[in-house]
Amino acid sequence: MALGPILLSQGLLSDDQLEQALREQARAGERLEQTIARLGFASSEQVMRALADELAMPFVRLDETEIDEEAVRAVPPRLVYRLRAIPVRIDAGTLVVATSDPLRLDSFDQLRVAAGMPVSLVVADDQDIGLQIKNRFGVAGDVLEALGASDAPAAEARSDSGEADDASEASVVRLVNDLLFEAIRERATDIHIEPYEHELHVRYRIDGVMSDAGVPPTIHRFRNAIVSRLKIMANLNIAEKRRPQDGRITLKQRVPGQKVQEFDLRLSVIPMLYGEGIVLRILAKNAVLVGLDELGMPDGIRARWFDLVGRPHGIVLVTGPTGSGKSTTLYASLKQIVSGEVKAITVEDPVEYHVPGVNQIQVNHQVGLDFAAGLRAILRHDPDIIMIGEIRDAETANAAVQASLTGHLVLSTMHTNDSCGAATRLLDMGVEPFLVASTVEGVLAQRLLRRVCRACTTSRAPRAGELPPDFRAGDDGLVAEAVGCRECRGSGYRGRIGCYELLTVDEPTRAEIMRRASSRAVEVAARAGGNLTTLRDSAADMVARRVTTASEALAAVKTM
Repeated sequence: MALGPILLSQGLLSDDQLEQALREQARAGERLEQTIARLGFASSEQVMRALADELAMPFVRLDETEIDEEAVRAVPPRLVYRLRAIPVRIDAGTLVVATSDPLRLDSFDQLRVAAGMPVSLVVADDQDIGLQIKNRFGVAGDVLEALGASDAPAAEARSDSGEADDASEASVVRLVNDLLFEAIRERATDIHIEPYEHELHVRYRIDGVMSDAGVPPTIHRFRNAIVSRLKIMANLNIAEKRRPQDGRITLKQRVPGQKVQEFDLRLSVIPMLYGEGIVLRILAKNAVLVGLDELGMPDGIRARWFDLVGRPHGIVLVTGPTGSGKSTTLYASLKQIVSGEVKAITVEDPVEYHVPGVNQIQVNHQVGLDFAAGLRAILRHDPDIIMIGEIRDAETANAAVQASLTGHLVLSTMHTNDSCGAATRLLDMGVEPFLVASTVEGVLAQRLLRRVCRACTTSRAPRAGELPPDFRAGDDGLVAEAVGCRECRGSGYRGRIGCYELLTVDEPTRAEIMRRASSRAVEVAARAGGNLTTLRDSAADMVARRVTTASEALAAVKTM
């Protein structure tokens, strides 16, 4: 039996829909019900219910089912992972097992032998099964169980050659790969591996918030092998444990619904009290570039920003903390303005996206190619538009100013709390006030706010004191409520959207910069001229549109 004919006989799909789904499944390399759900023909739960009806099997929702711990212990974790099936209960001497693939009946003979009792199958959604397996056995729990059978990699003190051998073991290789690929599947931007005296914490940063990866406690025994494996993948020195090291790893992974993606992992290793701590930043090298229309900018800000990046010369800055989406905004801007009539060159560290039609330079500190050196070399290549990854020192700042004075549009990022602080930061770097005033055309400050999950969000009336005086509910008097479901890992949020503050520099603002005024004075002048839309204004608008919650918006913007 095959799933496709069953769905046709149940009337869930048409012939054309099934044919399209099968083609897309072959291209994407995912389960058929996942493809059908992604194409919008039916939900994966509807598919599984139809399959259960055809086979006269019960269908269960695992998030609403109490799972018996004795049943879970009756089956080795390696079988649970391999068959992707979760024991639910023991009913009159029979082990009831939930599966999303009941057509593979022969595979479940292994469960019967391992449990030593008859097995009865019930059907469940594959996503529910995966979540239950991860919650009960942890990420890579089957690999850790296999490693536990051998204490070779578990030794805390090993020679360098011994650690290299441990790191090359097939089980350790798979363990590390499972941790990396799980992070990619969960849309994590960073992986944190943190050693403590008796624990090894593995956490993912998802939508800007740290989240426990859910690895079993036994992973602590294999931390040396994990660190050595990551060092080998990044071509670092595994014998060096006293100094920080930086490297990069390239991974290829098929993302559901997409072609094989290539990921660039930036690795940082730092010696800590109980071992070496590791952070990996995940960058999708061939990710689809978003346009300005997809960033979530309000119409008024987007129109003014498009005017700024369309100017023939001057400096246009994007500011904000690390991880606030500054580079994404600049890439979207380049995508919008670059054409066959202009030449654009970038100096980046790292090159996060490959932009067609743009000449991109990777910073290489080992040979002296930093932002300032790259910028000086760029000017001899006759560009119209220059993008500098970050202005972080006086040399780069002055080079950017000189480039803008010679007729180039310079785009760059800085680390400041708001848009009005960018001019003050440039003055602190030693750039003359008249140069800052005459070259800076505009500054965009931004943050990333978590979106409420579309699968579970609800609306309600705001509670007393929940909204500050300058915030408001929607036209119907309601605000968004983050509930939490399996789609958003129970957080109530899924994905992020930009919150923007735009300063357009006019003559009164230039006068304040010329006299080295404070950022507050610059803000007052810009507000008086109607040339400043603040982060708080944007956050209040997002609450009114129910894009995010009031608590999320207020956590990201400064108080009045």
